[in-house]
Amino acid sequence: MTDLALIAGRGRLPERVAAQVTPAPLVCALEGNAPDRLSVDLTFRLETLGTFLLELGTRGISRICMCGSIDRPQIDPSKLDAETAPLVPLLQEALGQGDDGALRAVIGLFEQTGFTVLGAESFAPKVVADIGYPTRREPRTAHRIDAETGEQTVAAMGASDTGQACVIRKGRVLAEEQADGTDAMLARLGPLPTPPETGAWDEWLFDGDSLTEAGRAWAAQVVEAGFDAKGLGGILYKGPKPGQETRADRPTIGPRTALSAAAAGMDGIVLGQGSIIIDQARLVALLDAMDMFLWVRR
Repeated sequence: MTDLALIAGRGRLPERVAAQVTPAPLVCALEGNAPDRLSVDLTFRLETLGTFLLELGTRGISRICMCGSIDRPQIDPSKLDAETAPLVPLLQEALGQGDDGALRAVIGLFEQTGFTVLGAESFAPKVVADIGYPTRREPRTAHRIDAETGEQTVAAMGASDTGQACVIRKGRVLAEEQADGTDAMLARLGPLPTPPETGAWDEWLFDGDSLTEAGRAWAAQVVEAGFDAKGLGGILYKGPKPGQETRADRPTIGPRTALSAAAAGMDGIVLGQGSIIIDQARLVALLDAMDMFLWVRR
């Protein structure tokens, strides 16, 4: 019997965490935000959070890990249950804050109820990116200067609790991440071409950790599309905001991020220390094929 509940959102991180845990965790999901490749044991709504917490206690859960992306929910007063009604003022206050503030409030609620909240890295430490350059290409002096601007920009964004990513080119901030996320920010500079095949794109893009022939051909099309993007020659910078609550919202990238950055005309990706990389071997293979760099910066 497990004492760990994995509150899983979209993306591959919940799958990576679940694979490292024995016995298997209780997989929970906020309605409408189910993980991509995990079977969900327990679904809840924000309006029934109080009942959900009681259910976790009944099942012997003492530890909670929250990972994966979710959409910011809205409270429907008509669906509130008796156990959650007393929590409404706290939940409304949390939803009125930025991402970090909202997560702090929710984590505080779990802790006040007696649960221990742990980050994804507690179970899958290898997802945290190592300092250095895993790609063949390395950043040039101009990229290093842009990285300084990126770090300063994310710090300023942190003060208003908005996002954790930005696009910099020649010292100029071209875009800042909004509530719709990193891929959406990059798409505004240069949209990702339509994949040549349907279904889960990584099933035909990779064979193990290597690109397939179809994957290499599409990567070349993405790079070609990026030549016309507004961000041509810039960097994607993504990293933790100063003082950020990292147990539920570490900056995260994967192969999809590399494709979006290439379509937006980026030369490479710079990550702040403590960021998470999903499928690093695949990510590096893709970046190498597109002649882009990855720099995990101290």
